[in-house]
Amino acid sequence: MKIKQEHFIESIFSALQYISYYHTPDFIEALVVAYEKETNMGAKNAIAQILINSKMCALGKRPLCQDTGIVNVFLKVGMDVRWAAELSLEEMVNEGVRRAYNYSDNPLRASIVSDPIFTRKNTKDNTPAVIHTSVVSGSILDIIVAAKGCGSENKAKFSVLNPDDDLTEWVLKNIPKMGAGWCPPGIIGIGVGGTAEKAMLMAKFSLMEPIDINEVQEKSHKTEIEMLRINLYKKINDLGIGAQGLGGLTTVLDVKIKDYPTHAASQPVAMIPNCASTRHVHFTLDGSGTAEMPAIDFDIYPDIEMDVSQYKRVDLNNLTREQMQNWNIGDTLLLTGTLITGRDAAHKRLKTLIESGEGLPEGVNFDNKFIYYVGPVDAVGDEVIGPAGPTTATRMDKFTDMMLENTGILGMIGKAERGDSAIESIKKHKASYLIAVGGAAYLISKSIKKAKIVAFEEMGMEAIYELEVEDMPVTVAVGTDGQNIHKVFDSITL
Repeated sequence: MKIKQEHFIESIFSALQYISYYHTPDFIEALVVAYEKETNMGAKNAIAQILINSKMCALGKRPLCQDTGIVNVFLKVGMDVRWAAELSLEEMVNEGVRRAYNYSDNPLRASIVSDPIFTRKNTKDNTPAVIHTSVVSGSILDIIVAAKGCGSENKAKFSVLNPDDDLTEWVLKNIPKMGAGWCPPGIIGIGVGGTAEKAMLMAKFSLMEPIDINEVQEKSHKTEIEMLRINLYKKINDLGIGAQGLGGLTTVLDVKIKDYPTHAASQPVAMIPNCASTRHVHFTLDGSGTAEMPAIDFDIYPDIEMDVSQYKRVDLNNLTREQMQNWNIGDTLLLTGTLITGRDAAHKRLKTLIESGEGLPEGVNFDNKFIYYVGPVDAVGDEVIGPAGPTTATRMDKFTDMMLENTGILGMIGKAERGDSAIESIKKHKASYLIAVGGAAYLISKSIKKAKIVAFEEMGMEAIYELEVEDMPVTVAVGTDGQNIHKVFDSITL
């Protein structure tokens, strides 16, 4: 039978929609185990939010994370596969991506920019995908579709070690350097051998495999790589980074390793994390029609609700710096009131306006407000806003002092740790930095009751919004005195 063009395109479309709102069952099961054994209340609360968000997304068919990713497609094309198609394989993949990201019932955030060195213009449909193709025996088309968020993708590490260098030492040295921006707990993929690009590809491909570390630990006869996986799994978790960098027992749910023969003088090593919004699905086409995605068993989700009794309610519209001085790092808050949003591109434009003397755009007032680092998904139906989880705050570090000096903001909300310069500026200005849970974007969006664009509408996800929130859950990460909940990254020594 021939694989028809429309069947292939529709399968790519269906896969991308499917993974936007469904975690794989093995991920949920591993996360439940992590939740049940966790003793650190901050980390346990973060895992709970990720699990609650996952079930909400599965029921509502809305994205797990506002960063709906760069599309990765792995194709194994049987040599006997026959086609009924006019488009190339790459063109068909990208048409499937285009349909999925522009689907009106569940639009996905378009994050891909062309001309990456200069204009960085958004392609508006998240194309092109990154496609890896191999030709194998048989008459089946084997496909893995993944959507990789850049909070985790940006934390990829690569090095060419000497043949006698210690791989475990390299991994444990680099895990803390990744910080919490990759939204742990998740999975670490490692590729060893081949050449530079082969190692990176193996690390990425390893993340597509099922979570099986517990089964591997129970095996009576383990391979050397399996023993290495177990050793790294334990040692990484022993670092105490934990969920969202808040400490605790579980930083990784699994460690994957793939290897390949390499030159005698070389040991290329790549490491790529997969975040708490791990998204991938595996299927095949044989010419009989469009692929059917796996059915979801909702019984895998635990019965968890947020324990709001542990939170302090905060009225953002009447908040003062003096009140913030009573916050301690680790305090969990429920925010109600007005927030102003802004990400990388918005900060860059604000900097230009401030330095030129033009001042802030009309309608933008940061005075005595918090800025939320977010690029939301478009709303559908009666939604106020689409999934709107935090982006990695570290990218805004270079703008922090400028914003605190010139806009009157009280503080910032994002995810992951801040750099030394940002923390010093926060301390100097008696400001605060709060974190929301990366991987709880849909849950967070339900606390947003009003949303309107107030500047830079033409920049899409980078536009500045004014939000009215009610009981938005956050944690104090950096206090007015500069105390830092993520100091674990500074204190880990090997």
